[in-house]
Amino acid sequence: MRYVKTEAGQKALKDRSLLAPRQRSAFILFDGKRSLKEVLEATAGLGVTSDELVQLVELGLLEPDPQSIREQTDKLATAAAVVAGKESSDAANDRYRKAYPLAVQLTSALGLRGFRLTLAVEGAADVEALRALLPKIRDAVGADKCRELEQALNA
Repeated sequence: MRYVKTEAGQKALKDRSLLAPRQRSAFILFDGKRSLKEVLEATAGLGVTSDELVQLVELGLLEPDPQSIREQTDKLATAAAVVAGKESSDAANDRYRKAYPLAVQLTSALGLRGFRLTLAVEGAADVEALRALLPKIRDAVGADKCRELEQALNA
């Protein structure tokens, strides 16, 4: 996932406020071209941790790049369709094909806050695995946003 600076982030960068020197070094690298993993690797020598980058998102200084979210959702939906297409086309597989892209979209929108949850969704191989993650997804995004996913899983 790629992240970009928000307006507040641009202001903090110019004002040299809110950012510790090593956070600032990492922050500068978020240009919408580098992935989170690439920025972490580039700043590992400075001791920058993923928790510090989560803090930048929570402070509203970084946000997921909208294009990156679309690309990831499309890629994961295609992968899910391929996996589901290899299996029989019973009702559970149909629910999985509908629910998986919704789950990915919801968790990806959480940005770094939902990084671990997004990884768990990506690892969910069937509808039962997605159902097991449903309470965590609901807690993270709220019941209203989760309704469509619940309907897809229980249809």
